[in-house]
Amino acid sequence: MIPSDLAGMIEAVERQLPCLSPLQKVLLLTDGSVTILLEAASGERVDVRTIAQDVVPADAVQARRLECAIGDPVNRRVVNLVGALTGRVFVHAISFTPLDRLEACAREDLLAADIPIGRILLRHRMETRRELSEVGVIRAGSMPGGIFALPADAPVLCRRYTIIHREKPLISIEERFPVEMWGGVATVSTPLPLVVVEAPARLHLGLIDLHGGLGRVDGGIGVTLLAPTLRLEAERSGALTVSGGGNEVQARVRDAAQRVLDYLGVQGGAAFRIRRSIPRHVGLGSGTQTALAAGAAVCRLYGAALPAGEIARIVGRGGTSGIGTAAFESGGFVLDGGHSFGPSGEKREFRPSAATMGVPPAPISARLPFPDDWRIVLAIPHPGRTVGGEREIDLFREHCPVPLEEVRQICHEIVMRLLPGVAGQDLELFANAVNALQGLGFKRVEVGLQEPVVRALIAGLREAGAACSGLSSFGPTVYAVTDGDPAGIVRAAEALLADDGGDIVVTRGRNYGAVF
Repeated sequence: MIPSDLAGMIEAVERQLPCLSPLQKVLLLTDGSVTILLEAASGERVDVRTIAQDVVPADAVQARRLECAIGDPVNRRVVNLVGALTGRVFVHAISFTPLDRLEACAREDLLAADIPIGRILLRHRMETRRELSEVGVIRAGSMPGGIFALPADAPVLCRRYTIIHREKPLISIEERFPVEMWGGVATVSTPLPLVVVEAPARLHLGLIDLHGGLGRVDGGIGVTLLAPTLRLEAERSGALTVSGGGNEVQARVRDAAQRVLDYLGVQGGAAFRIRRSIPRHVGLGSGTQTALAAGAAVCRLYGAALPAGEIARIVGRGGTSGIGTAAFESGGFVLDGGHSFGPSGEKREFRPSAATMGVPPAPISARLPFPDDWRIVLAIPHPGRTVGGEREIDLFREHCPVPLEEVRQICHEIVMRLLPGVAGQDLELFANAVNALQGLGFKRVEVGLQEPVVRALIAGLREAGAACSGLSSFGPTVYAVTDGDPAGIVRAAEALLADDGGDIVVTRGRNYGAVF
C-alpha cells in the first residue's frame, strides 16, 4: 500500500498531468533499481554518464537528509542515465554520499567508474532499502543545460529518496525524467473531455535499401523539425465533426479518427478543430502527422492505450517509412530499420507508405538528439511538383530494385559520416553525407523528378554558405543546414523563388515528439 503522504503527492501530480501512465507511476514510486526498470522498459542497456563529481561540505539540507554534521565531506555525483544504443537521456540524477559510510571497494567504484548506484550495491552485496520522501513535477526550464532538450515549460517528473544501509542514510538521491519519454498514447488510462495536440513536421532525408537482397527493404533517415507544426483540438461528441484547416486536412482527420473509433468500438464521436496545419504535399510529413494526431486524440478522449505504432497501422501510415511515426512519438534524428521482404515478409513488393496498408511502421534502429545550434532553412517552391497516388506507385515499380552497389554506398555514408556527424555534432561530417546522398539510390530518382527551381535551390543554397542541402522526401521542399547565421541562405532562397514564389522557414531540430 502506498503511504498516505506519497499517495497525496501522486494525486497532486495527476492533477497536473491527467494522463500519467502506469510506467510513470512505477518510476516515481519504485523502491528498487531504476536502472533495471529502464532497461526493461526501453529494451536496451542503460549506461551512466558522469557529468560532475566532487567532494563538497554538506549543507544544512544534506546534513538533515543524511544525518551528518554540516560541513562533513560528502561525495556529490551528477549523472545522466542514457540508452546505450540510442543515446537517449532517460534520467538526470544527483546523489550525495558521506564517503566514510561506504566500504572501500564500493567507494572506489563510486568515485572511479560510470556504474549505476544500484549495480554498485549489488556488486558488493550491500543490504539496503530505499525510503522515498518526495515526488512531483517541475518545469524543464528549471534544469541546467537543457538536459532533455525540451521546451522551458515542458513538464519533468521528479522524485527524491534515501538509500538506507545498516539503519543509517547512505545516499540521498534526486532523479528527474521527462514526461514525454514515458508517456505518449500508450499511457492513457482515463478518458479526457478535451485534448489538444501539437505534432511536428519532419524532414525525410532518404530511403536506405530498395534492393531487398538481404530480405529487408525500405529503412529511412529523418529529422524532426521545431516548425512548422500541426495543432488540433478534440472533445468527445455524439458525432464526428471537423472544422478549420481546409477540406483536405479535414478529410484526413475525419478518416483517421473514424478508423480509430471503429477499431476501439466506442459509442460516440469527436468534435475536431484544426488550429494550425503543416503544408501538404511538400515533403514535410503532413499526412502522417495529421492522421496520428487525430488517432491519438481519439485514444485520449476515450481512455484507450494504443502506442503510436499501432495507431499508424490502424490509420494506414508508416508502411514504408517509420520516420513520421518516430517523429510523432519521440522526435530527434531518427534511423529506422525497414521491413522484412519476400514471400513471407511484411512486404512483398516495393510500394510507398500510402499504398501499403496493414504494415506496421519500421522499428527504430537509432535515435539521436539533433544539435540545437544547427539551423535548418526550408525553401518550399510555390507551387511545386507533387508526387502521389498511382504515379508514386508506378515510380517504385519503375525504379526498384535499386542497384546493390548504390545501397552499399548509402549505408557507408550513413554509418561512417551521417550518424557520427550527428552524434559528435560534427556538421562537416554530417553535411558531406547529406550532399552525397542526393545522388544515390531512390533519392537520385526523387531529385530527378523535380522542377528546375528545386535543383537550383539544392545547388544555390550550398553556394550561399549552407554546409549541406537536399530534398525532403518527394519534395518539393529543399532543406539547408548551417551552424552560422542563416541570413545569406535565406536571401539566396528568396532570389531563387522570386519568379514563382514560395515559402521560407528558418527552424531547427526538435528533440521531442508530439505534445498533448
